[in-house]
Order: sequence, then C-alpha cells, then structure tokens
Amino acid sequence: MGQERFLFDQGEITRTLRRIAHEIIENNDDLTQVVLVGIKTRGEYLARRIQENLEAIEGFQVPLEIMDISFYRDDLPLQTRTLDPELKASKFETNLTDRCVVLVDDVLYTGRTIRAAIDGIMDQSRPSRIQLGILIDRGHRELPIRADYVGKNVPTAKNEHIQLQLQEVDGQDSVQLIQPTI
Repeated sequence: MGQERFLFDQGEITRTLRRIAHEIIENNDDLTQVVLVGIKTRGEYLARRIQENLEAIEGFQVPLEIMDISFYRDDLPLQTRTLDPELKASKFETNLTDRCVVLVDDVLYTGRTIRAAIDGIMDQSRPSRIQLGILIDRGHRELPIRADYVGKNVPTAKNEHIQLQLQEVDGQDSVQLIQPTI
C-alpha cells in the first residue's frame, strides 16, 4: 500500500472535535438555530461526537441529520444515478429552512463531496447559511470550497492519501498519511 505517517491519535481527535464544538458555539449566537448534518460514513460519526461535545458544553442537544450524498455525486455514471433504485435523495427529519446547517465530513480534498451535500440540502430546503466542519483539510481543491472549522491542515501530494479510522467503524481512532512506495 505504501508508507504510513501517523498524524492523530484518539486523544488528538477528541481534543480537535471539542475545539470545533467551541468554535461552532463562538460563531453561532443561537444554537437553537443550528443543525448538524454528518456526511456518511465517517462524517456521520464525527458529527455525533461534535453533537455530544456541544451538549456537554451548552446543555442543549443540537439536532443531527445524516446524509448520504451518493445520489448527488457528479462522478458517478449517469446510468447509475438515474436507474439504480438504491440511490435516493436524503430526507431530513429536521426542517433546515432558515436554520444554520453545519455540514461535517472527515477529509476535505477536491470539494466535490461538499458540493454534492450542498446540492442535496438545497433540493429540500433553504438554510439561512451553511457552514463546513472538517477533521482534515488536505488541499487540492477543484471547486471554490473552504471549511469554516478545520481540525488540521495536512498538505499532501495528489498521490498521497489520508486514512482516517474511527472507533465506530474501524475499532480505533487514528489518522495516518499514506505515501506511495517508490
């Protein structure tokens, strides 16, 4: 696979998500108007952890929605997007109109995942604003998208990869940079 360089351990991920929760509080005067939207799969678990941090700090549970952006991806073949009955637009239980939506994902790279998530949100509602929280920003944007809350900026080469493992999915928390072997 390649050489691995360790970036984050469980403690660093925990502290980073706590810091992001504090930043969300600082940038939003009224948490009752905030809704977290975690992008499947790892963004979902990061959003849950941010939600728990917000509740521990403020004593208020911010609503959490989970979004599968597969239906909105522009890099899937058109036939797959229109004919596959498993690809469906996300349905939100919380009304996002006139709310501040904080999208949460694990790694920001080209920006295409976030564009797809914004498309999905805008298909169903009209939030007052959309903010973005990311654990890792690795650069190489193809679209003009910038995160409001960034855990860590990790400059990478295009042939390198970020490997995020979370307890809920992988049995442990860690972030590693995978460098190709020559």
